[in-house]
Amino acid sequence: MFVVFEGIDGSGKTTLSNKVASTLGARGMPVRHIRADGKYASRVSEAIRELGRDARNLALVPEAEMLLYVARDVQLIEEVVRPALRDGDVVIADRFLYTAEVLGRHGRHLSGAYTAPILAAAAGGLVPDLVVLCDVDPGLARARRRAAKLAAADRRPPARKGLAGVGLQHRLRRGYLALAAAAPERWVVVDNDQPLDEVIAAVTDLIDAARAAGVRPALEHHRRDVVARLRMGGGTAQPVSTPTEALEVFLRRVDRYAEREPNVAAHLLGGLAGPGVDERRRQLAARVPQAVLAGLAGQDDGVSWELREWLWAQKPRATALTLLDLPAASRRAASMRASLADMAPAEVATSLAGIDDEDANALRDRLFQHSPEAVVTSLARLTSQAAWSLRERWLAWHREELASRYEVALVAALSVTGLRDDRAWRLREKARTAAPVAALASLAGVLGDAAWRWRDEHLTSAPKIVMQTLAGVEDERAWTLRAAAVADCKEALDSIVALDGPRAWSLRETYADVWPSTAVKSLGPLADGARGRALIARPLAVHPNSLSLLKHASAVALGVHRLRAAPSD
Repeated sequence: MFVVFEGIDGSGKTTLSNKVASTLGARGMPVRHIRADGKYASRVSEAIRELGRDARNLALVPEAEMLLYVARDVQLIEEVVRPALRDGDVVIADRFLYTAEVLGRHGRHLSGAYTAPILAAAAGGLVPDLVVLCDVDPGLARARRRAAKLAAADRRPPARKGLAGVGLQHRLRRGYLALAAAAPERWVVVDNDQPLDEVIAAVTDLIDAARAAGVRPALEHHRRDVVARLRMGGGTAQPVSTPTEALEVFLRRVDRYAEREPNVAAHLLGGLAGPGVDERRRQLAARVPQAVLAGLAGQDDGVSWELREWLWAQKPRATALTLLDLPAASRRAASMRASLADMAPAEVATSLAGIDDEDANALRDRLFQHSPEAVVTSLARLTSQAAWSLRERWLAWHREELASRYEVALVAALSVTGLRDDRAWRLREKARTAAPVAALASLAGVLGDAAWRWRDEHLTSAPKIVMQTLAGVEDERAWTLRAAAVADCKEALDSIVALDGPRAWSLRETYADVWPSTAVKSLGPLADGARGRALIARPLAVHPNSLSLLKHASAVALGVHRLRAAPSD
C-alpha cells in the first residue's frame, strides 16, 4: 500500500507522517517511510532537493524548477518506492509528484499542457492508494516554520520558494485542495490544527482500515465519523467585527497553542505588548525563553525590558538580538550592549545596525576582532567615513572572494544596503554573482536607473525581495511594480505601511479581500482614523478565523504603533 502525505511547508506533514509510521510499526505493520526524519531515502533525491531549494540559484526558471522537482521524485520512485512496494510493505512518502504539479500549475502559473505529460511520464503508472493532505491556515504554517528554524538554529541560505513571498503558500494550498476535491476516492483532507495525538490516531486508524477493508470504505467511515468528531472538538469561527474582539479571539487561540506548541504561541505574540499579551509572554518565557526573545526585537515597552533583564544571563545571544531596531538614543539598550559584548559579540554587533554615533562606532571597533562579519553587516545604510573605514578593513582580507564565495558576498551586499554611491555599487555588483538575493535586497530605498533595472529583471523570480526594497518609496516606478506584483505578492502591501496617498489607499482597499491581514498591517498609524477602522472591519467580517488577520487587528487594539513611537527612556 502506497500512502502519500502532502501539504504546504509548515503544515506538519513531515511530523505527522513520521509519527504515523512509528505508530503503525508499533502495531506490527511493516512500514517503510522514504523520508524518515525529514531526509529522503535516496541520496540523489536529497541532492536534487537542495539544488532546487537554494535561493542562490535565482536564475532558475519555473519550467526547469518543476523538472528538478520531478527528477527528485522519479529517482525516489525507481530507487526506493517500487522496490519497497514489491516487498509488500506499507510505503509512506512525505511528498510525491503532486508537489511538482501544485508548484508548477498553481505556484508558478505553468500551463497544464506543459505539466501534464511530464507528470504522467514521470509516474509511469504509479498512483498512490491514499493521499493525506495536511491542511492548515498558512499563517499557522508560517509560525510553525519559523519556530522550527529557531529551534534548529537553521543557518542555510534561504529557500527559493520564499522569494515569491507568502502568497505562494496560499496558492499552493488552493492547488492541493483542488486536487483533493477532484479525487475524493483517494484523497483525504486532515485539519492539522487539531491536537496532534488525535490527528495521529485518526490517520493511523484510517490506514489500518484501508489495509483491512479497502481505501473507499475506510475513507467513507473516516469522513462520516472521525472528521465530524474532530471538527466538533475544534469549534467554529466566532464572528469578529472590531480589533478589541479580534484580540479576545486571538488570545484564546494563543492559549490553545501554548498547551501543545509553546514555541508557536511565543512566535504569535512576537511584536505585541500590552494587557493580555504581557502576562502570556511572562508565562511562556519560563518555558520557551528563546522563542519569546525572538519576538522582542525593536520593542521598547516596560515588559519587554523586564524580559530582557530576566533572561540576558541565561540567553545572552538571543537577548542581544532583541536590541536590534531600538532607538539609537536608547540608554538602556547601550548599557545592555556593553554588558553583553563579551558574551555575544556577533549578536551585539548585529544589534548596532543603523546606529552611527561615537559610542556605536567605538563598540564596533572593539568587536571587530571577534566578529568582523557581524560588524560589517551592521553598517547597512551608514555612509560615514567611520563606516567605510571598517568596510575597507574587512575587504582587505576578502576582496578577491567577493564574486566566488557566498558567505563573503553576503556580508558585502548586506553592508551596503540602502547605499547608492559608486563604491557601494561596485561592491554590490561584485557580490551579485555569489549572493544574488542579498545584492538585490541591498537596493532597499535605492533609486536610479541601475536599481530599477535590477528590480525589473527580478520581479518574476523574487517579487518579495523586490517589494521589500520599495518600502515607503513613492516613485512612479514603484507604483508600477506594486501594481504588477500585488495580485500574487502580499509584500506589495507591506511596502506601503503608513502611506496615506490616494494610490496607497486604492491598493490596500482593492486587495483587502485578497491579503486581508497585510491590508490591516499596512495601515500603521492610519488605523486610528475613520477610513482605517472601516478597512479593518471589512476583512474581519469575512475572515474571522485568519490567524494572521487576528494578530494584526490585535496589534491595533493594543496600540502597538503608538507604543513604538514612545520610547521608554
